[in-house]
Amino acid sequence: MDGPDVEKPLAQAAPRRLRRGGSPHNGRIRHDTGRACVRSPDSQFERGVAIALFRLSAIAAILIAVASPARAGEPLLYRGEFTLSYYGLPIARANFDSYIDSRSYSINGSVSSAGLAVLFDDTKGTLTTSGTFRRGATQPDRFRADYLSGKKQTMVELLFGNGNVTKVTNVPPLKKRRKDWVPLGDSDLKAVTDPIAATLVQADSLDEVCRGQTVGIFDGEMRADLTLTQVSRGTISVRGYDGDTVVCRMRFSPVAGYHKNRRALEYLRTKSRIDVTFAPLGETGVYAPVYATVGTEVGTITVSARRFEVAK
Repeated sequence: MDGPDVEKPLAQAAPRRLRRGGSPHNGRIRHDTGRACVRSPDSQFERGVAIALFRLSAIAAILIAVASPARAGEPLLYRGEFTLSYYGLPIARANFDSYIDSRSYSINGSVSSAGLAVLFDDTKGTLTTSGTFRRGATQPDRFRADYLSGKKQTMVELLFGNGNVTKVTNVPPLKKRRKDWVPLGDSDLKAVTDPIAATLVQADSLDEVCRGQTVGIFDGEMRADLTLTQVSRGTISVRGYDGDTVVCRMRFSPVAGYHKNRRALEYLRTKSRIDVTFAPLGETGVYAPVYATVGTEVGTITVSARRFEVAK
């Protein structure tokens, strides 16, 4: 596959308490559709459910970092298990291995449907992301998601350079668009990050985390903006962390790469309540989610940690 060789970096530091247990074309975008292993889905439902699981599990991935502090200059391997639940019933489970230090991050994870959700959509897959921290922001190098929904296989890979998307690969190719499609422009893929890296915030204090900043994200199909505003301060006590937190209200705004008349996106944009609780990653000045709730048309989805620890 064309594109630069992506060296697997180490990733970012973590918090206070530990309990052990071909090259891009100068900024121009290249889109590879690849060869489809299976027929493209007849509807967007299967792809939509699968992508939703990966977007939500992105929040869970970063929770690992909050669990365990590394000594300066010593990156550690963190392992975690997380549950995505709907009205208290598990709908997905995620497992992640993450290398984190103060300059870079590397996260490898798996996600699968769980509980009753398996009866409606049996989705499972893996995702990886890696990148660096520069000038107070995350800059990914590479993001990839491979998943199987029923018998339909899908792969999304993004390559980045200097904060811009340089290559997009979707297998199978994305479906033909309807008339209400909002197309992507070259400017939409500049100064963006992937769905996992977008959940990290660099700030001088908890009060600066939800300062109304807007982060551009791209998942291989849709470009959107996420804007944070502060709701409240608090504390949290979970296995591995006991300390101060801040709750941010996250506003979701699709920009391009979506259908205007899609009800689920319109709900997320105008009615959904998305609250994310952030905690500090030690003394690094980086903050990450420890808990999140996402309102959807059919109810609220919660992301929470089941287990996280430093690998021995």
